[in-house]
Amino acid sequence: MSGIANLVVAPIVLPLLAGAGMLLLNGERHRNIVAAVNVATTVALVCVAVILLGMSDSGHPEIREVYRLGDWPAPFGIVLVLDRLSALMLLLTSILALASLVFSLARWHRTGAHFHPLFQFLLMGLNGAFLTGDLFNLFVFFELLLAASYGLLLHGSGLARVKAGLHYIVVNLVASLLFLIGVSLIYGVTGTLNMADLSARIPAIAAESRGLLEAGAGMLAVAFLLKAGMWPLCFWLPTAYAAASPPVASIFAIMTKVGVYIILRLSLLLFGEGSGASAGFGSDWLLWGGVATIAFGAIGTLASQDTARLGGFSVLVSSGTVLAATGTGQVSVTGGALFYLVSSTLGISAFFLLAELIERGREPGADVIAVTREAYGEDDGADDTEEEVGMAIVATMGLLGVAFIGCALVIAGLPPLSGFIAKFALLTAALHPSDMHPGGAVPGSGWALLLALLVSSFAALVALTRAGIRSFWASPDRTVPRVRLIEMAPIMFLLIICATQTVLAGPVMRFMQATAQSLHAPAGYVSDVLEIRVQGSRKAGGE
Repeated sequence: MSGIANLVVAPIVLPLLAGAGMLLLNGERHRNIVAAVNVATTVALVCVAVILLGMSDSGHPEIREVYRLGDWPAPFGIVLVLDRLSALMLLLTSILALASLVFSLARWHRTGAHFHPLFQFLLMGLNGAFLTGDLFNLFVFFELLLAASYGLLLHGSGLARVKAGLHYIVVNLVASLLFLIGVSLIYGVTGTLNMADLSARIPAIAAESRGLLEAGAGMLAVAFLLKAGMWPLCFWLPTAYAAASPPVASIFAIMTKVGVYIILRLSLLLFGEGSGASAGFGSDWLLWGGVATIAFGAIGTLASQDTARLGGFSVLVSSGTVLAATGTGQVSVTGGALFYLVSSTLGISAFFLLAELIERGREPGADVIAVTREAYGEDDGADDTEEEVGMAIVATMGLLGVAFIGCALVIAGLPPLSGFIAKFALLTAALHPSDMHPGGAVPGSGWALLLALLVSSFAALVALTRAGIRSFWASPDRTVPRVRLIEMAPIMFLLIICATQTVLAGPVMRFMQATAQSLHAPAGYVSDVLEIRVQGSRKAGGE
C-alpha cells in the first residue's frame, strides 16, 4: 500500500486526536484555541475527503483501497474499505460539518459545555461507520456517534431540548439493543461479521439456518431503518430535529443518511442477486416502506407551522425517497437516488441554518442570545447573562429571501437547481427500467415512486411557499434580524455546492452511476477484501 493510501484511516484518527486534545484543555479558559482546533481539523477532513474521493474515482469501477489495521488478514482483523460510496459520504459529511461549525461560531458553540469535542467525536463515529468493513466495528462507531449526538442534541439546555433529547436517547437505545441481537444471530449462523466474508458465506447457508439468518438481518434492518426514519419508526425525528440548535440540526441532516447508507450497502452486498435463496430479502419492504415514508413526510410538511419542524419532515421525505429507490433493485434508479441523496441533504442542512435566521426577526430582541450559568449546570440563582448581538449585513432580508428560494427549489425539486435534476433522473430511470424489465413494461413500483415524488414535491412547494409568505410578507411587526456574515456564509456555501452540482450534472451523474454499478456487482468488493488473505499484497503499514 502506498503512503497516500494510508489516508484511509485519517478521517477516523484526526477527529479522535482533536477531540481528545480539546478535552484536555479548559474549554472556558481556552475557548478560542479549542474553536480554532475544531475548525482546523474539520478543514483538514474536507481536504482528506477530496483526496480520498479522487483515489476512489480513478477511472476503474472496481478500484478500492483496503486498509488492514495491524496487518491482520480479513476476516479476523479490523478492515477499513474505501470505495466510491464511502468516499462520497465522507466528503458530504465533512462539507456539512464545516458549514455547521462555522455557523455555530457566531454564538451557538457557547450555549453549552464541550460542544467542540462532541462535534469531533460525532465526525469520528460518522466517518468510521462509512469506512468500516465489518459489523462489529460498525456497532462501535454507531454507538460512538450516538453518544456524541446525545450531548449535541441537549446542547443549549431548555425544556424542549431536554424532553426531545430523552425521547431520542430511549429510541436509540432500543435501536442499539436490536442491533446487538441481530448481529448475534447473524454471527451464530455464519461465524463471521466481516461484510465481505458474510457475502461469500450467505449463499451456502443451509435451509434450516436461513430463517435465523433472515431474522437477524431483519432486526438489524429495523435498527437502521429506525435511524433512517422510515415510517412508522420515524415518530421521534421531526420533534428531535426541531428542538436541536440550528448547527446541530444541520449536521444531523447526515445522521439519517447513516441508516440509509448501511441499508443500501448491506442489502446489495449480502442479499443481492448472488445470495442464493435470500436474494432480494426485504426489498419489497424497503420499496413500499419508503413510499409510505414519503407520503407521511409530505403530510407532515403540509401540517407544519414551524419552520424547523418543516425541515424535520423534509428529512423524512429525503430518506424515504432513497429507501424506496433502493427497494426497486435497479442500477439506474440507485444512481439517481445517490444524486438525490447529496442534493437533498445539502439543501435541508442549509434550510436548518436558515430557519433560525428567519425566525430571529419575528420578535424584537430575538437576535440576542443569553448564555447563562444554567446551561452549564451551574445555576446559582444569579441573573447574569452574556449577550452577543450580531452585526447587520447589507440587504439582510434580500439575502435571506434569496437563500430561502434556493433551499425551497432544492427541497421541492424544482428547476433550475440540483433537486430537479435528481428527481428527473430518478423518475426517468424508474419509468425506463431496462436493467430489470427489458421488455419495456413499467412495473408498479415505478408508478408508485412517480406518484410519491410528485405528491411530495407539490406538498413541499405549498408548505415552503406558505412559510415564505409568513416569514417575509405577512409579518408587519417583524424586525430586520441582525445577521452576521459568519452565519450567512455557510448557507450560501451549501447552496453554491448545489448550484455546482447542477452545472456539473453530467460528470456527477456519471460518478453516481459508476457507484451504483459497483454496489449492484459486489463481487469486486468481496474479492478486494478477501483476496489479501491469500496474496498478502496490501499492508496497513505501507510497502
